[in-house]
Amino acid sequence: MEKDFKRTLVTAALPYANGGVHIGHLAGVYVPADIYVRYLRLKNRDVLFVCGSDEHGVPITLLAKKKGCSPQDIVDRYHALIRDSFKEFGISFDVFGRTTSEVHRQTASDFFRTLYDKGEFVEKESEQYYDEEAHTFLADRYITGECPHCHAQGAYGDQCEKCGTALSPLELINPQSAISGSKPVLRKTKHWYLPLDKHQQWLEPWITEQHKEWRSNVMGQCKSWFDMGLQPRAVSRDLDWGIPVPVEGAEGKVLYVWFDAPIGYISNTKELLPDTWETWWKDSSTRLIHFIGKDNIVFHCIVFPSMLRAEGSYILPDNVPANEFLNLEDKKISTSRNRAVWLHEYLEELPGKQDVLRYVLTANAPETKDNNFTWRDFQARNNNELVAVYGNFVNRALVLTQKYYDGEVPAAGELTDYDRDTIREFTDVKAQVERLLENFRFRDAQKEAMNLARIGNKYLADSEPWKLIKTDAERVKTILNLSVQLVANLAIAFEPFLPFSSQRLRSMLNVGELEWDRLGATDLIAAGHHIGKPELLFEKIDDEVIDFQMKKLEEAERKNAEANYHANPVKADIAFEDFEKLDIRVGTVLECERVPKADKLLRFVIADGLENRTIVSGIAKHYKPEDLVGKQICFIANLPPRKLRGIESQGMILSAENFDGSLSVITTLSEVKPGSEVK
Repeated sequence: MEKDFKRTLVTAALPYANGGVHIGHLAGVYVPADIYVRYLRLKNRDVLFVCGSDEHGVPITLLAKKKGCSPQDIVDRYHALIRDSFKEFGISFDVFGRTTSEVHRQTASDFFRTLYDKGEFVEKESEQYYDEEAHTFLADRYITGECPHCHAQGAYGDQCEKCGTALSPLELINPQSAISGSKPVLRKTKHWYLPLDKHQQWLEPWITEQHKEWRSNVMGQCKSWFDMGLQPRAVSRDLDWGIPVPVEGAEGKVLYVWFDAPIGYISNTKELLPDTWETWWKDSSTRLIHFIGKDNIVFHCIVFPSMLRAEGSYILPDNVPANEFLNLEDKKISTSRNRAVWLHEYLEELPGKQDVLRYVLTANAPETKDNNFTWRDFQARNNNELVAVYGNFVNRALVLTQKYYDGEVPAAGELTDYDRDTIREFTDVKAQVERLLENFRFRDAQKEAMNLARIGNKYLADSEPWKLIKTDAERVKTILNLSVQLVANLAIAFEPFLPFSSQRLRSMLNVGELEWDRLGATDLIAAGHHIGKPELLFEKIDDEVIDFQMKKLEEAERKNAEANYHANPVKADIAFEDFEKLDIRVGTVLECERVPKADKLLRFVIADGLENRTIVSGIAKHYKPEDLVGKQICFIANLPPRKLRGIESQGMILSAENFDGSLSVITTLSEVKPGSEVK
């Protein structure tokens, strides 16, 4: 039997304060959470929306070291950036706190101490890497080396950024300290562990039997962890940035960020409601819901509930509607590679377009599987749906009302069968949208809301009031009255999804708040009411705007590739005699032209000091033929001839491949005779 809760506590994953928020975060966590909370508020439910920045952990200390500042400087900067971006974007948190606050420090410390005093931790020693030059133990991210899987250089001790494989520091080939650059050594260190294996006995049936309604992706990931058998998890780290472990003999150790961070939900609630916070966290009539991305499923479904249960006085989450990942232009979003669409930059570059992004991210929501964001789709959904469907209906309905009746809503006359059919279509939208929202199906709920606009467009197109006004003016009054009612319904239905547009639409209708419970009604706007001045609700986005964003993304990728370039390892030694077998010479380019029907190939005629020779080379994407004529280039002269597209190629032109895959033909500093040998 479904429980009747008195209130709902909604948490959104704490964004990490070492950078801004990007569209992957928005689609996965913050937009769906905001839609749900706005809906509950419209239903007059008692709801609290809690979030804040996550400000401890190794990545922040690494960034501070790189920037030459303190970790506090880093988190101060990004906490403000994230907070202000969310506010401008319309994410309606009741509180947005931070884990460096004194309230949080005390709350997390007390939480650990309670579990420690109850004997809920296991103390054990393990060998970890130690930097003898810096005199410190190294957290996973402080260790880099060669990936054992793809052999990329610069892989971290917890993950290879190139191939995405999760790692442990001991797996790295030729590990080195990210602090001093020295080779670390293994030393014993003591830490406290939460024995998740002890909790599996109650945790597994609690999820798999008592919460069968959870999303399949959430359930699947939890089951895979249960099948492997839960293992004790460290809740402390050797680090000087974080909340000190509050027990004797723990000098130089702090709470592991993944123990510390979810307690931020509690401490932020406590900051907002110092006298009543326990009602939200310890009263069984409170429903707790965590909105997260799939990389946080284990922490919110297994680790955090185990922490709460071990403490003994807290409620457990009732649902964890985790989303999958959103890709960008068919590739994974990467913050470390700056391959992302950052919210603060979007707000600056596309002012007033908050709702467009909210709409597109909801339409492409990765609810049960990974999805994709492309700038061309962003443009198409704006132009073909928001402008051509939603905005078009609103504009036609209000402009016609302004034109024929000076903005005064006419009274409806006798309804036709078609009117009644249309009314039936949109009166049941409330039940549909509510059902979908209650089940966290935000993409389908928004689609249902958009159907109202499609109904309205069809109604106007079929009724043709612009023609009827000449022959049946009374009938037009009914048509436009119903159209205005539909517009008002749209303002209500889209309120959780597109709050800025709904506010503008209410202004155009010249009305205040419209009650959610009235959604589907046909008397929202009284006859005789004067509407405001109609304006375009949405505007088309031109190709130039999209081209700018595409070029910006390409440039970011290029700069990142340049900054992170590592030369490939030197190949195995060869005998000097083998090298001597190569005949490398300098030639002067006499002719150069593209090979017909071959995008990559150029045909060269080269003066080589003997007889002119023809060489075909695959560098057409990197050079214009006319730019190479007259240049002296290096080529291998003693390769056997081979035919390429019917042309006999007598050698190989030598080029250097740059970090971005571009080729640079190898030439000489000064002019030499054609045929000169390279030695």
